[in-house]
Amino acid sequence: MINVLFSAKDTNWDEYSPALRKAFTKAGLDCDLSRDHSPETTDYIIYAPSSALQDFTPYKRCKAVLSLWAGVEKIVSNKTLTQPLCRMVDPGLTQGMVEWVTGHTLRYHLGIDANLAAQDGSWVQNVPPLASERPVTVLGLGQLGQACAATLASLGFNVTGWSRRPKSIPVITCEHGPDGLTQALNSAEILITLLPNTPATESTMNAETLAQLPKGARIINPGRGTLIDDTALLNALNTGHIAHATLDVFRQEPLPADNPYWTHPNVTVTPHIAADTRASTAAQVIAENIHRAESNQPLHHLVDRSAGY
Repeated sequence: MINVLFSAKDTNWDEYSPALRKAFTKAGLDCDLSRDHSPETTDYIIYAPSSALQDFTPYKRCKAVLSLWAGVEKIVSNKTLTQPLCRMVDPGLTQGMVEWVTGHTLRYHLGIDANLAAQDGSWVQNVPPLASERPVTVLGLGQLGQACAATLASLGFNVTGWSRRPKSIPVITCEHGPDGLTQALNSAEILITLLPNTPATESTMNAETLAQLPKGARIINPGRGTLIDDTALLNALNTGHIAHATLDVFRQEPLPADNPYWTHPNVTVTPHIAADTRASTAAQVIAENIHRAESNQPLHHLVDRSAGY
């Protein structure tokens, strides 16, 4: 019997427990899923950083901590966590992110906002360019960034991707490092930010980097609220250097009602809905990792503690 401790909120338990039990059975795992396993009997922990468990010291038998969240910034620095930590890479979350990013990229590309606002009887034909004539940059070429970049490229967009380390991805122009960031920004009529939340990515889009974007560029941020210097972005919007921003994530959530983003004419706020972990598909990811660990195979999606993701 494999003892699996579920450490998350009540609502998470209600949503995930049926899906996890089904996934364990499908994977041929004999698991006792519970919220009450003692530290000395726990083999695996399914974990959300919002749970009450913050001290992992007593869990000496635990073979791995399997996060329900894609982001691990709220747990990776926990010094009591010495067990292997795996982040969530959920196919459902990835598909949701691809759909959201693609939808808003096409919205900007086709000028849909302008058409919706111009229902006054004026017959003005502003024909959009072809996708191949629209440079799009994706900052962050992890699982989500690669999936979004590949989908946009398949639609014909001229896609540049940027990452800290060199990468080679078919049909994507890959840049890396500080000089590569400048190149990636200089060409971006539409910028999509999908970097992880680490000290190195804090305020990646600041006054200096926003100025490197072409005048009239549009920004889509479904990644992390910390990637953008809010004051710098508002200034760039007010001067017209940035034409519009669609923001799904923020430094403080829920976004306070008096935040200027809500009322800015060139900002679209969405309430952190770009992508969400789906219990049915996430449960299969967790079951697969437990099966791999029990079979002495390497874990999928293992977190690099030094990099923070």
